[in-house]
Amino acid sequence: MDLKTRLDTFPGVGPARVKALKRLGLETVGDLLSYYPRAYEDRTRIYSISNAPAEVPVCVSAMVADVPSLSRLRKGLNVTKCRIVDHTGSAQVTFFNQDYVRHALQPGENYIFYGRLEAMGRHRQFTNPVFEREDKTRFTGRIMPVYPLTAGVSNNLLAGLALPSVEECAAMVPEELPHHVRLSHGLCTAEYACRNVHFPADMEALTIAKRRLVFEELFFLSCGMSFLRRRRAGVEGRVFFRRETKEFLSLLPFTPTLAQTRAMEEIAADLSSGKPMNRLVQGDVGSGKTAVAAYAAFLAHAAGAQTAMMAPTEILAHQHFETLTKLLSPARIVVGLLTGSMKAAEKRSVCAALARGDIHLIVGTHALLSEGVEYQDLGLVITDEQHRFGVGQRSALSSKAKTPPHVLVMSATPIPRTLALLIYGDLDVTVIDQLPPGRTPVETYLVGEDKRQRMYNFVRKNVSEGRQVYMICPAVEEGETGDLKAVTAYAGELSGQVFPDLRVGLVHGRLKARDKEAVMAAFSAGELDILVSTTVVEVGVDVPNASLMIVENAERFGLSQLHQLRGRVGRGQWQSYCVLVTGNRSSETLERLRYFTGTTDGFKIAEKDLELRGPGDFFGQRQHGLPTLQAADLAGDTRVLKEAQDAAEELLKADPDLTEREHRGVMEKVKRLFAENGDIFN
Repeated sequence: MDLKTRLDTFPGVGPARVKALKRLGLETVGDLLSYYPRAYEDRTRIYSISNAPAEVPVCVSAMVADVPSLSRLRKGLNVTKCRIVDHTGSAQVTFFNQDYVRHALQPGENYIFYGRLEAMGRHRQFTNPVFEREDKTRFTGRIMPVYPLTAGVSNNLLAGLALPSVEECAAMVPEELPHHVRLSHGLCTAEYACRNVHFPADMEALTIAKRRLVFEELFFLSCGMSFLRRRRAGVEGRVFFRRETKEFLSLLPFTPTLAQTRAMEEIAADLSSGKPMNRLVQGDVGSGKTAVAAYAAFLAHAAGAQTAMMAPTEILAHQHFETLTKLLSPARIVVGLLTGSMKAAEKRSVCAALARGDIHLIVGTHALLSEGVEYQDLGLVITDEQHRFGVGQRSALSSKAKTPPHVLVMSATPIPRTLALLIYGDLDVTVIDQLPPGRTPVETYLVGEDKRQRMYNFVRKNVSEGRQVYMICPAVEEGETGDLKAVTAYAGELSGQVFPDLRVGLVHGRLKARDKEAVMAAFSAGELDILVSTTVVEVGVDVPNASLMIVENAERFGLSQLHQLRGRVGRGQWQSYCVLVTGNRSSETLERLRYFTGTTDGFKIAEKDLELRGPGDFFGQRQHGLPTLQAADLAGDTRVLKEAQDAAEELLKADPDLTEREHRGVMEKVKRLFAENGDIFN
């Protein structure tokens, strides 16, 4: 066995499991060894039945006293029960839908059971514990890894594949950190880290292993980021001279906040610096990022350059087009719109005007990247909701300019600063941390299924007052994901039974773009009372009249996503509400959702989301074009991040192009990590 050994050569790994493992990115032993556990179970202490603490996961050694009995409670649900005994007492063990247990547990044999032991008076009970024969234990008496899973892959399967892989191949894991870096930072070897991150000898060994892996990951990432920044530093950019802001401020129907003014000043300084601007403007929903983008376009126009602004959805592109036309037309700035669903003749007309220079600011979707879209003089590129665009798409738009354009990136997803510095390492970061005055915070409530009727009454009350309501579901069709509120069936139920007298609309990602636009436009125009939707409205229309956001199966959404959804309401002068509905009783889930109801601060929510879900899930899908982090937890590893960044800086100061023999491995590793961004090394 070696690092290239395929997992389908392991016993018990057939085609179905190969397919499921592939979904996790696992095809070889090497993939498996760099797939780290998300948590650990301490199974080192083994208790007797009566001495085991209740309601916490424990290992108990006991003998099966009788033949397990199987009974069917209803269709799709059966239960297997047996009694276990030791010298201190007995307990009942219950398994739901695990028929194989009947044959796996043999009366008279000793097993070690791991799970929560419930105390019911003098009776004790295990529900669905994992178990092993005492004379054939692999996963008890040790600290057990708990891996991120997918359908068709159990933790026992992954641990069963990882154990022989670690035993035989940990010594083959390449040592990619330079020796002097490892020694000066007191880091363990790659082999030690591999063995102890999967099957730790003890908790101290796990801490040592994790520190090495986190440092290594952040070190290589920091090296790559230095190349990105260096590539920028050597490039000359067009100079857009500063202008008096009075002329622009007179266009605004409001006085900008101090945070907006600060952002505008930073942009003006970038545009006049002689270097291409690469700036990320982060601000919570409603903090006024569009006005800041309009200011950048205003300065570009004054310098005789065109601006392209790319939005992730047609709805958002339309919204920006209308807002910017209203704002900038008094300054004789012509705003155009280009989206995929426009008729061919319309597209041709817009493209011709753009090439002639008759359009000064073009707003659009991915259509702006199409072949045949030419600019007379593109000088500024603005992308909205950057985490939905890869680095590649950002540069594809920039490549349509004759000289490197200025780039402004906007995001309403508050990103913790440490994460922003890594993910947008090639960008300067501006935070708009103030909301315009007069915005009333949205009141947020968490309710269970038992309050559904009361929630429906609240919907009716809001509509009777002339307001509109969003109702969000995570799934599209019934049966797609179990008992979730399926958006198509739910919309039918609401319009047919619950609110037959109200106007209910439906929108989801599988609708054709034109149909989706039509429903959203009807809701925006007040022609619908209720919009039932999937998360396509997350970055959707601005409907000031919508005052209630209801999120079904709220436990299925990340906190940052819930925050985006809540930002859809509270845009008018009325008090607005967000109601999270969940039937989930897990204490962890309820604690997470209660945290959300208690704060409207997007940055605090983002920090919490990062802490709970890790950076891999932070953006849903990995679309930012940079390496995903396997080991580092950016909420907790800020000290190691600083140490790794300093070490990378020190190394690159001594050997800027990593040409020394000892450092060539670092260069190779960084190239592999940044494969999607290969041009950073040229």
